[in-house]
Amino acid sequence: MGGYVARRVLQAAGLLLIVSMIGFAILHLAPGGPLSQFAAGGDMTQEDLDRLARQLGLDRPLPVQYLDWLWRMLRGDWGASFRDQQPVLAVIGSHVGATLELMLSSTLLAMIIGAWVGILGAVRRHSLFDALATVGAMVALSIPTFWFGLVVIYVFSVGLGWLPAGNRTTIGNESFLDQLHHLIGPCIVLALVSTAVWSRYMRSSMLDVIHQDYIRTARSKGIPERRILIHHAVRNALLPMITITGLHLPTLLSGALVTETVFTWPGMGRLFLDSISYRDYPVVMGILMFTAVLVLLGSLLADLLYHVADPRLGAHGA
Repeated sequence: MGGYVARRVLQAAGLLLIVSMIGFAILHLAPGGPLSQFAAGGDMTQEDLDRLARQLGLDRPLPVQYLDWLWRMLRGDWGASFRDQQPVLAVIGSHVGATLELMLSSTLLAMIIGAWVGILGAVRRHSLFDALATVGAMVALSIPTFWFGLVVIYVFSVGLGWLPAGNRTTIGNESFLDQLHHLIGPCIVLALVSTAVWSRYMRSSMLDVIHQDYIRTARSKGIPERRILIHHAVRNALLPMITITGLHLPTLLSGALVTETVFTWPGMGRLFLDSISYRDYPVVMGILMFTAVLVLLGSLLADLLYHVADPRLGAHGA
């Protein structure tokens, strides 16, 4: 297991290096550049822009800029925002809580509903419920997140007035119930695709388990069907879902970016789009690396949990 973890960590480090190189090159080679926001006002002369470029180190060759950025990042200095000169880590830290709150709540909702629908669909295979669940999952996977978010706002916020149209809290009211009230809309929108994915994978995994020999043996011993499903089938069917949860993290992060924009949720997704619009490259690179680390950690954690849950894989993973 130790050797397996070491190999995965080395692979993750290599992937992070590649991601950083590609991301850095794309940002700095894109039209406009970080000084375009300063030049747009018309108050700065070319001499002012050249002096600012020297101060920010933007006049040096791109490989030199990248190596300098990489060395400072490895030492814990992720740079300062072009917008307000705040440390990048502080800027990200002020928004990461909102994103994690949205992702964790939507994941929990998707896991509960998706697992229940998948289990019931497998147990009642070819029934009306199974057919409706299959069609519903296909529709949910086809609906654009931004469109569904706008529909939720129009129906439940504008039309019925049940939910807030956006933001994380009401100004002057930051109680737990108020935060929960604001969380309902974006949580439902973000959980839509995850629920469909969970239900389909859970149904497939459950169908594979309930046809195993040990399930037939349990039935032949006269064990009640409910006990067989709960203590044998469901427990083993959940094992592959651990890996699915880790691999689904990139989709969840991309969905959070759209959802936060639609609901003006003050998380990293909205910060990412705002930073791109402002050409705030240090913040964009910081978010890019932060999310890349989250995705790789999620994948590694899913693999480790799967090995712990199924010790039979220990010999292959070592």
